[in-house]
Amino acid sequence: MDHVPFRPTWEGGQYDGDEGKRLDALRLAIELGADYIDVELQVAPEFINSIQGKTSGKVKIIVSSHNYQNTPSAEELGNLVARIQATGADIVKIATTALDITDCARIFQVLTHSQVPTIGIAMAERGLISRILSAKFGSYLTFGSLEAGVASAPGQPTVKDLLDLYNFRQIGPDTKVHGVIGKPIGHSKSPHLYNAAFKSVGFNGIYLPLLVDSVKNFLTTYSSPDFVGYSYTIPHKEDGLRCCDEIDPIAQAIGAISCMIRRPTDGKLMGYNVDYLGAIAAIEEGLRASNGTTNVGSPLAGKLFVVIGAGGAGKALAYGGKEKGARVVVANRTFEKAQELASKVGGEAMTLAELENFHPEDGMILANTTSVGMKPNIDNTPLSKKALSRYSLVFDAIYTPKLTRLLREAQESGAIIVYGTEMFINQAFVQFERFTGLPAPKELIREVLVRNT
Repeated sequence: MDHVPFRPTWEGGQYDGDEGKRLDALRLAIELGADYIDVELQVAPEFINSIQGKTSGKVKIIVSSHNYQNTPSAEELGNLVARIQATGADIVKIATTALDITDCARIFQVLTHSQVPTIGIAMAERGLISRILSAKFGSYLTFGSLEAGVASAPGQPTVKDLLDLYNFRQIGPDTKVHGVIGKPIGHSKSPHLYNAAFKSVGFNGIYLPLLVDSVKNFLTTYSSPDFVGYSYTIPHKEDGLRCCDEIDPIAQAIGAISCMIRRPTDGKLMGYNVDYLGAIAAIEEGLRASNGTTNVGSPLAGKLFVVIGAGGAGKALAYGGKEKGARVVVANRTFEKAQELASKVGGEAMTLAELENFHPEDGMILANTTSVGMKPNIDNTPLSKKALSRYSLVFDAIYTPKLTRLLREAQESGAIIVYGTEMFINQAFVQFERFTGLPAPKELIREVLVRNT
């Protein structure tokens, strides 16, 4: 399929030459049998006039408008579509810029109500979902770059990602939308994992990275029954909790959610925390493997369990540790936050500086739940190597990179290490089952994660 755009600089393109020559080139493309000619609204009436009767039957004229500043109101977009239609365009194309993920909803509205073939996308990272869900809302086509790093517009995914990662050809009007809500979100491996898993069991769903600034605005904007399930990551786990209609008691006690489901019967938003299930199970597996025991009780019982960080994941681990009978210590940069969490789990609080010299006993267990050491800052670590020698097991909730500096130095100090990927895998099984109502394809989920880390 030949699609010929020849974009001038005044419409965000590369061409900075003679306008007459540019339009001549587009006319020549028609004569040479191009399938589509893309011309800007500003020059469309004159251009379409100049080719009257000279086009072969198959060429389609796309009349486009590009807005590199923002996404106008629904009313302004409606007027813009009408102006483009009035030129005699075969296909209407609107490309705006998403300053917030909720801007994409206005593009979806245009696509849904359009009477003629329409292409609608919101550019930039916050507009990514408009490029993928365009298939759900009836866009005539979407755009992908041939390889990473050579996108012709900001926020453009590669064709390979559209087809292989997001299963673009399988997306239709009934596809259920899921995603991971966070900021930043580009590093997340979740889309690789859930999209592959959905496809393997024939579930009609899509899972997207959702770069969200305000959870409340996002949920209010995308309230249709087809937006059904979300994972929550930094920094939105507490905000997510505040937006639920009903909250699982454990998530309530932790004060953060990691998973939200829209109940199909009444559309109510249900909040859960599955982080602690994944993390605690991974730590217990690590301890059992080292002891060679399969005791009925938890190997965490009676152990001194130090949790670094008092955010959503910190709360989840502290709560999970308490539930398994561990004595919990919470260390955090700001002492007040550590104190608040420690008091909830009957534990001890301290600052990160104090943790450096904390050594009441050997064989302690350490869990880092902060983002210190996460890509791209992989040379950082929350605790010195010297201090790590007092721990028998060290867990890091970060999974990009898999082997963080903290884990590498813990391993060198003789501790058992548990990767964040283990927590991630365990909670992915639970979330998949919540999203789909089907048993998780565990082997496949493990394989995909190994391939993408």
